[in-house]
Amino acid sequence: MESNLLSHEAAVRLGSFFGLLVVFGAIELRYPGRPLAGYKGLRWIGNLGLSVINSVAVRAAFPVLAIGMAQRAEAGGWGLLNQIALGEPWAFIISLAVLDFAIYLQHAMFHFVPTLWRLHRVHHTDVDLDVSSAVRFHFIEIMISMGIKLATVAVLGPPVLAVLVFEVWLNATSMFHHSNLRLPRPIDRVLRWFIVTPDMHRIHHSIIVDETNSNFGFNLPLWDRVMGTYRDQPRAGHDAMVLGIEDFRGRTDQRLDRLLIQPLLPTHAADDPETARGK
Repeated sequence: MESNLLSHEAAVRLGSFFGLLVVFGAIELRYPGRPLAGYKGLRWIGNLGLSVINSVAVRAAFPVLAIGMAQRAEAGGWGLLNQIALGEPWAFIISLAVLDFAIYLQHAMFHFVPTLWRLHRVHHTDVDLDVSSAVRFHFIEIMISMGIKLATVAVLGPPVLAVLVFEVWLNATSMFHHSNLRLPRPIDRVLRWFIVTPDMHRIHHSIIVDETNSNFGFNLPLWDRVMGTYRDQPRAGHDAMVLGIEDFRGRTDQRLDRLLIQPLLPTHAADDPETARGK
């Protein structure tokens, strides 16, 4: 079964992406968590357009991706986990945890390093949050992220299957917590001990700076709780909370061409990274 999964890695990832896009898109259309601000058609064209550009850019820039790097590390005996005999179950679990923590640290870094924030703010200028927001990233950020991921895999030496599972898991949880869903409060409170929920992640897209700089986790809420970046609820409540960045809330700001050049555009507080982040 493992060899079959690995041999059809691209199909597994692509199938899970389109399947979840349809499922979450249909659910949020029927049971929206909160009213949308607008520009849905324009937003989806821009967000999915970025996804296509990102896929092409990554394939063109990197001879191998994360799973290929894990295969090379395994064959060459690289990486920490290939040097110690932990047993497959432990190596699998540790790999998922370390890869997820690396994503948490990377996400925080893109918020607190001003140059990286200019790239990452493309993601935060979405005036709404729905399943399409999960793929709204600038292609330069995606390539930097891939470089970090490849370095992490090379140093860690995780099992190949663990990397495949992590990639599918990351895609699924990202689409889940970006979707415009509202879980019943008791269910949400239990789930967010184990997985990042839509209500938890929506706070991260608040227009208020200190709310934006919280809840960095993509899969596990554990890292936010341990690192002191967890926020339970937005000040204004989920229905009244404003999403996005103040300087990029217009209709034209949602166009694909504007998203591509947005890191070059100034904000009112562009010279002050501390106030520019998340505004």
